Amino acid sequence: MRDLHFPTPVYIFHYKDPSLNTQLEKDIVAWSNQDKGVTRTNIQGWHSTTDMNVRPEYKRLVDALYEAQHIIYEQEHLASEPFLGNMWANINPPGGMNRAHIHPNSLWSGVYYVKAPENSGQLKVEDPRSVALMVRPRMKEGKPPQRLWREASYDPKPGRLIMFPSWLNHCVEPNNSNDIRISVSFNFMQKCFIV
Repeated sequence: MRDLHFPTPVYIFHYKDPSLNTQLEKDIVAWSNQDKGVTRTNIQGWHSTTDMNVRPEYKRLVDALYEAQHIIYEQEHLASEPFLGNMWANINPPGGMNRAHIHPNSLWSGVYYVKAPENSGQLKVEDPRSVALMVRPRMKEGKPPQRLWREASYDPKPGRLIMFPSWLNHCVEPNNSNDIRISVSFNFMQKCFIV
């Protein structure tokens, strides 16, 4: 018998409505041309203000995010209801990237890819068990099973939605393409019911 405890869930969804991304790209690029944005973990990229979720032009995406969150709540045995706390757009030109970070004061975070050329920078997540990094045992040749990985990477693909616990350390590798990558990031919290 073998028990495997303390997994870290990463959920991946795919949306196949190209009209959504076409409209998102148009709206986000227009926004970036009118607003200088903010600086957070972004390096050489544009990061919008974090009120994207209350702007009416992004309602289709907000609805899709809620749909995915409800699936996660069912799978993760969560009570109450999800609440989208904030959401923002990212434009990473060639060379643009995001430093490693977490999303405090949230429950689930994630990214939705609007435009993602080949080699435009993977999302990398790291093993959250800091004590497991105390020892790195020698391993056999070949690729170890997924449960033994210390980090995992995900290719950006238009229409791909990735959600993970907000405490999971992650970064975005540099955009090595010749075009911009456009993504949307967000934080969900859990509604509190006072009895």
